[in-house]
Amino acid sequence: MRLIYSGLLYLLLPLALLRLYWRGRHDPGHRQRWRERLGWVPPLPPGSLWIHAVSVGEVRAALPLIRALLDRRPEQPLLVTTTTLTGSRQVQETLGEHVRHVYAPYDLPGVVRRFLRQTQPQLAIIMETELWPNLLRQCAMAGIPTLIANARLSERSARGYARIPELTASMLQDITLIAAQGEADAERFRVLGAPRVEVTGNLKYDLKLPDDLLEQGQRLRREYFGKPCPVWIAASTHNGEDEQILRAFAQVRSSWPNLLLVLTPRHPERFDSVAELCREQGFNVIRRSTRQTCKPDTAIFLGDSMGELLLLYAAADLAFVGGSLVPTGGHNVLEPALLGLPVLFGPCMFNFTEASERLLEAKAAWQITDAGELAVTIDWLLADPQQGRDAGQRGRQIVERHRGALAALLAHIEIGLGPFSKNG
Repeated sequence: MRLIYSGLLYLLLPLALLRLYWRGRHDPGHRQRWRERLGWVPPLPPGSLWIHAVSVGEVRAALPLIRALLDRRPEQPLLVTTTTLTGSRQVQETLGEHVRHVYAPYDLPGVVRRFLRQTQPQLAIIMETELWPNLLRQCAMAGIPTLIANARLSERSARGYARIPELTASMLQDITLIAAQGEADAERFRVLGAPRVEVTGNLKYDLKLPDDLLEQGQRLRREYFGKPCPVWIAASTHNGEDEQILRAFAQVRSSWPNLLLVLTPRHPERFDSVAELCREQGFNVIRRSTRQTCKPDTAIFLGDSMGELLLLYAAADLAFVGGSLVPTGGHNVLEPALLGLPVLFGPCMFNFTEASERLLEAKAAWQITDAGELAVTIDWLLADPQQGRDAGQRGRQIVERHRGALAALLAHIEIGLGPFSKNG
């Protein structure tokens, strides 16, 4: 099965490179550093710690761990890999010269071997659900322990892995330790054949906000949003979701004509099309990238910048988290909760089941089914702002109460990698 898998990837390699070239039409960054994806990376001194985070969300989740490792092991080189261009930019913007960044290698045996020869990591820490059979096998053959940190596995993903049981079981055997977010995730890994699984909690609860973030948010609000008005942020939206958001916004605005919508599409390549969609729907739009101030008739502030989502949350009164009205599985609901915002999301939250359920149980969030219900809930929260403030306070308490995953992961690493011995 592994031979078939690798053979298919070799056949698809030209298409993968062509896709990078094609996407480079809109953003030349996709065409840069493509050799790194084939394992041609500058050599590193032996003994680095390697953290892989596929894209922006995983990078943000890994930040508490990365910063703790930089603080505790300043002498040890830290390598961070991503798969996406946006993930690369997030690393560069938040960590700068403190870490070394390269793109992760394609999951081909020869490519991964070349990458490992060049980087010589002491430990590979892979965030969340990035399970690549050849990468894990080559690490095992090279004697490099692998830790899947903040590991999660939805029911849908588990069913997919179960369809290829031989390759899945072999891959999971190569992993030194799976540090799962919750017991449900851990059990799904065990059912698939993972022999070494522990529950360490969700790193996203360990997010540390800048001390002046709320102050920065209020400054943004004063300087860019114009006259005082209620602000609703719809964050990390996907194709097919923006239309529903705009329908709900139009409905709410009939009662609250001064409501400002901060709309932040998940993927940068959609910024232009979403801006055009807003204009087609009759809304006046200001784009964050222009650094212009909202005018009296501005209805939508388009968050078309990178690395500013937390700042935009801090400037809002209530938040809808996207990827949840379409079958994407949702995005991080803990960030707005930690900022004390009432949180709304749609029915598709299978990537954040535990976090969303905790917020719902605490009455810190609302799960809506469609644009109509979203509009009704937004209207109700605007009419009774104390309800929103109380919900936000409960959400913040939930996040703070469930911290601890960072300490658990650091304990495994700080003991001198002892827990990663397969024979230990």
